[in-house]
Amino acid sequence: MEQIQPNGIIGSATVRVDGLAKVTGQAKYGAEHHLPNLAHAYLALSPIARGRIRRIDETAARAIPGVLDILTYRNVGTAVKAGKHIIDGGYMAQSVAPLGSDRIEFAGQIVAVAIAETPEIAKDAAGKLRFEFRAEEPAGRFDDAGAVVVKAKALGETELKAGNVSQGLADAHTIVEGWYETPPQVQNPLEMFQATCAWQGDELTVWESSQNVRGFQYGLAKQLGIPPAKVRIVSPFIGGAFGSRGELGQYTALIALASRRLGRPVKLESSREQCFFLKTFRAETRQHLRVGADADGHLTAIVHESWEMTSRADRFAVAGSESTARLYKCGNVDVRVHNVSADRQSPGFMRAPPETPYLFAMESAMDELAHKLRIDPAELRRRNDTMVEAATNKPYTSRSLVQCIDKGAELFGWSERDPRPGSMRDGNDLVGWGMASAFYPTQVGPALCRVTLTPDLCATVEVGTHEIGTGIRTVIAQTAADLLGLSLDRITVRIGDSTLPAGPMSAGSNSTASVCSVVGKACESLRRRLAVEAVYRKGGALYGAKSKEVRLRAGNVVGATGSEPLADLVQRVGLGKPLVEEGRNSPHGAPPLIGPWLISRGKPILLGGSRLKDRMQFAHGAHYLEVRIDRSTGMVRVSRMVGVFAAGRIMNRMTAHSQLVGGQVWGISSALHESAEVDPVLARYANSTLAEYHVPVNADIPAIETIMLDEVDTEVNPLGIKGLGELGVTGVNAAIANAVFHATGIRVRKLPIRQGSLLGFD
Repeated sequence: MEQIQPNGIIGSATVRVDGLAKVTGQAKYGAEHHLPNLAHAYLALSPIARGRIRRIDETAARAIPGVLDILTYRNVGTAVKAGKHIIDGGYMAQSVAPLGSDRIEFAGQIVAVAIAETPEIAKDAAGKLRFEFRAEEPAGRFDDAGAVVVKAKALGETELKAGNVSQGLADAHTIVEGWYETPPQVQNPLEMFQATCAWQGDELTVWESSQNVRGFQYGLAKQLGIPPAKVRIVSPFIGGAFGSRGELGQYTALIALASRRLGRPVKLESSREQCFFLKTFRAETRQHLRVGADADGHLTAIVHESWEMTSRADRFAVAGSESTARLYKCGNVDVRVHNVSADRQSPGFMRAPPETPYLFAMESAMDELAHKLRIDPAELRRRNDTMVEAATNKPYTSRSLVQCIDKGAELFGWSERDPRPGSMRDGNDLVGWGMASAFYPTQVGPALCRVTLTPDLCATVEVGTHEIGTGIRTVIAQTAADLLGLSLDRITVRIGDSTLPAGPMSAGSNSTASVCSVVGKACESLRRRLAVEAVYRKGGALYGAKSKEVRLRAGNVVGATGSEPLADLVQRVGLGKPLVEEGRNSPHGAPPLIGPWLISRGKPILLGGSRLKDRMQFAHGAHYLEVRIDRSTGMVRVSRMVGVFAAGRIMNRMTAHSQLVGGQVWGISSALHESAEVDPVLARYANSTLAEYHVPVNADIPAIETIMLDEVDTEVNPLGIKGLGELGVTGVNAAIANAVFHATGIRVRKLPIRQGSLLGFD
């Protein structure tokens, strides 16, 4: 793969180019687009999880002054189509048609939309709607009557078999076997779900925070039965996404329908409680894992069978058990995942979707194996490192797991650890040290872009990607500034609009790799155009130089024979007009034409990880942390944390550090706090507010040391970027569980870890 050589701006710890706009309120998020004659909507959601609507009384709601319209299944019906779930090749978070019938499929399903002159009136009207339901007994948990095991569907593998597992288990000196459970978890981004819809003739514009503006465009067009060219999605800033905004929700089409019925713009802003139901969630898992190893700790077999909750309407699994089979060297593997269908909303992606629940089981088992074999947990992982994935014999493009393990051990002081459980105490606290590996696929999607360079040396980069908080605007600007030889203040970045050249869905930690690669290639094409003009112009300062060695630096075109002002060259090549370069990139393994075509239609096409025929692409890391457990209360707190990561070229060390720390905090939340509690009778969340759905606050977070190692990978993409937004969270929950075992001798296999998990400790 032809590599792009940066000049210095790429990789620097540059402050966000949109930071000032964000802190001064100039950045406009989805609900902040105020239009003339704007009406407001509020949703009514079903309190039951299964049954039918027998009767709706709208009298009191319609009598409120300022109420404009009320949508129910009686006046919507087939006006809005269901759309296909993303796992079935569609764009939707749910395939249940919004207000399509009187049938209730899950708690929190939309049963009405009230539209009024103000948000307050709309909310009041929705609250005064009276519903009579015929409820049926729901199944909301794995063991409930009516919950059914079905064949899983996933974007990746649901089964992986290699070698001879029976022989591997027979050859094992030690086998660890256990059941592991992770709870349902719900995204709670700071910005709540919203949509503003406005028609101009037969053309619809939607202002909505999205991780996939092209997907929303095509999905909404299908729901409304209109051409995609008639739909525009605008999403310049997003107040958090984490997977919750990758698929189209069912409310957007209803707001578009309301706007068309009224002939005026309509805005929806959800409540925090409604956020628990309107999109997807991380499904709970139940996992059975057997891991065998010889007396020296080399793995001989991995058997991992798992079950994931899904809805009646859609089968969806993240299927992370295949990742556990690939983290270490083991040629005998048998992993598979099942769905359990129940009366719940459809699950979906949530930050590090497969790795967060599945590495909890695998990395917990590795710690237990190390304890039984009396091998240091870090050393056990070193012994099972490999540059060739054993199940398929595919080589890794690069793999720095051992380097991360070693650096983390040094920084944490791991050599001082007494391996005996319960041996480390400090006053009334039991102290435990734990570690785990981090692991995330390096994914890249096809992408398009447009770069325009004007004679006055200003550049505009246009690409339909999304600012989900990771700093993508900044790294795009750095890429263009670096390769065009300009300062950052001369770069304008336009993103977050379905009319722009298509970028991939902002998911799977692919955006920086995908978008910066295509922007880099477009800038390189501009450089080559200018270099050819420079080296063939007789009498010029660069005449006779090698065009491939010519660089654009600090406003000049520089070669071995001299330099000349970039502005002069742009003027000559463009004849006084801007130079425009249309970039296109299809990553390794993607058909060169079909990939960008599919991305233009919003399809989630990501290549990499284990899905390539000839190689493996992954980023790695290692977590070391200390927990303190109060002997009087059983309260567990993380008191110290070190994370070391290797993710190829780091485009911006400041924004990358922020992403990794955020992931580490999320990992603490996954281990000790987050759980959506499903009512056993009603099959709905019993804690759908942030007062009861626990997330960590400042007092729960220790000093965190986050280190990024230098890693060169010349194969993953032209800039050698691996992506790291989700890497930081993977493995943290297991490291905490391992530390709890070290402190107490109690092996916790069910998350979250709370006082009740440690009954019987001393």
